[in-house]
Amino acid sequence: MRTQTKQSQAQLTPDRAKEILLEGNRRFVNSLRLNRNYLQQVNETSEGQYPFAVVLSCIDSRTSAELIFDQGLGDIFSTRIAGNIINEDILGSMEFACKVAGSKLIVVLGHTNCGAVKGACDHVELGHLSGLLHKIKPSVDAINYTGERSSRNMEFVEKVAERNVLNMLKQIPDKSPIIREMVEKGQIGIVGGMYNVETGAVEFYDEK
Repeated sequence: MRTQTKQSQAQLTPDRAKEILLEGNRRFVNSLRLNRNYLQQVNETSEGQYPFAVVLSCIDSRTSAELIFDQGLGDIFSTRIAGNIINEDILGSMEFACKVAGSKLIVVLGHTNCGAVKGACDHVELGHLSGLLHKIKPSVDAINYTGERSSRNMEFVEKVAERNVLNMLKQIPDKSPIIREMVEKGQIGIVGGMYNVETGAVEFYDEK
């Protein structure tokens, strides 16, 4: 498997970048991961990197983007934070990935059975975690649901997790004029998705 180069990165479209990730996830689910010479990739990326996508995912130990999408060294930028939420530093990282380093796709990847989402559903307050969970709280409030609105109800939790991804998708171009302009020009794409921790499969949502 070849390492991404400046030329191969430049030739990719946002749609093709998305397809590469989906193809990789299918390999992951079916235990057909590509054989890679990681030491060779270390050498090939030692003087530069040309990742084709930036993936914002949760810090959950089960949600490593490189593994889930079967990608190697130099293929994707991986940004991880509890609850896959947006802040200024993450937006700056995305701007670097796309505007400076040439990535073609931004992915916001939530996952099932998310502890951060559960904490937001239960209105947990704990040190600096409180501020992070407050960023998920609008997604909790947005769900019109008549059943139990707590982490004990997994149906509610998953609805909040999906809404949280959609909210972050909206916030990225709203808060970053650089990314918004690149999206409007068709230079990059933004897509959301959910990773199922029971099956290993990723489902992408339509953009917007």
